[in-house]
Amino acid sequence: MARREDIRDFLSRETACVLVEVASAAGSTPRDADAWMLVSKDRTFATIGGGQLEFMAIDHARKLVQGANADLRLAIPLGPEIGQCCGGHVALSFKKVDADTRAALIERSDDEIAHRPHVYIFGAGHVGNALAMALSHVPLRTVLVDTREHELSAADVPGIETCLTAMPEAIVRDAPPGSAFVVLTHDHALDFLIATEALGREDASYVGMIGSKTKRATFKNWLLREVNRPELFERLVCPIGGTAVKDKRPPVIAALAAAEIMTAALNCHLQPRAPTPKSRRSIKA
Repeated sequence: MARREDIRDFLSRETACVLVEVASAAGSTPRDADAWMLVSKDRTFATIGGGQLEFMAIDHARKLVQGANADLRLAIPLGPEIGQCCGGHVALSFKKVDADTRAALIERSDDEIAHRPHVYIFGAGHVGNALAMALSHVPLRTVLVDTREHELSAADVPGIETCLTAMPEAIVRDAPPGSAFVVLTHDHALDFLIATEALGREDASYVGMIGSKTKRATFKNWLLREVNRPELFERLVCPIGGTAVKDKRPPVIAALAAAEIMTAALNCHLQPRAPTPKSRRSIKA
């Protein structure tokens, strides 16, 4: 899987860098505690929220990179004095990255990526590719699925996976709980088959299908006739992206649909989960 945010690449290129963490956050702040970033002489990786707070953190971290005897902890009120009017209070910690810290950072990043919500896009056509591109920028594990090898070969979206399969409904069955399913293949019958399989999963965070009012009505009748479970239809989002914007261009549909898919998927997954033994390992270790 190609990643936009490759921590291994950053750490291999930047032999001297400093880890900046939000040690505590009170009130209104750009990010919560445990947000972090890496700062080297010329580059940064990740973010603690941007704005003047981050500029100050980068400047302070670079003093450490260059060998200055600077504080390893800063307490910063987010008020007018720093040009940031959030009004909260942030404590930042700074640590030079050594071999142990590098290993812990990679482990933490891998754990976060492994627990991202899964989104399956069925259909690598114009809208499918545009949607995959839109979702590639957000913390989701996006998989573009198609039965046609030439369509998947033409897809070139950094940060997503592709899956060639003759049985896309099997992908639905094997997906982890909380997955989102977006159905927009080249074949209405295949759309109906995949959508029915997805709607049968009560643990799905989102099931959407591209289509018009006519397609929506046709699917409802098909669902009643073929599986006799009309209640499943109530969970279907069709058309994806809503009807507020009357624009059928693929990038527009993709942008509108990406927002609702991301909202559903992240709301489902951003529930407190018990940390695994690995995820308990602190970056500061």
